[in-house]
Amino acid sequence: MSKTIGIADTTFARVDMAKFAIKTIKDNAAGIKIVRYTVPGVKDLPIACKKLIDEHNCDICMALGMPGPMPIDKTCSHEASIGIIRTQLLTNRHILEVFVHMDEASNDKELFRITKDRTIKHALNVIALLNGPEDLQKRAGTGKRQGHADVGAII
Repeated sequence: MSKTIGIADTTFARVDMAKFAIKTIKDNAAGIKIVRYTVPGVKDLPIACKKLIDEHNCDICMALGMPGPMPIDKTCSHEASIGIIRTQLLTNRHILEVFVHMDEASNDKELFRITKDRTIKHALNVIALLNGPEDLQKRAGTGKRQGHADVGAII
């Protein structure tokens, strides 16, 4: 049976995060269907993911967003995260929240690098989750990071 991955992204993001996710999935998982749903901002991502799951039968989703640096943006990001968690619980489906905060980097080049790295690594995590728990169990406790260098395990 073919699996479907939903990708919800925003127009507010300064990088086309879905482009990296879609390419990574296509390059690493044959036969996967991808459905993309673009919304204005991060607070719209929970309903986008719910629609992807309910109306497009997605097995798993990625919620891609880039909250701004202001205090109101932090609040909106937190509210979106709560909505995404609630959507996971209501649908019994994983939704990988892939947020890159605009103040994570001091310049656009670094922000782009973090965004690309985090999105690609989480797209690979989506594939791993679709393959079953064993894929990620092999990496448990290894200090893997998305967007930054791995920190390694404490021995």
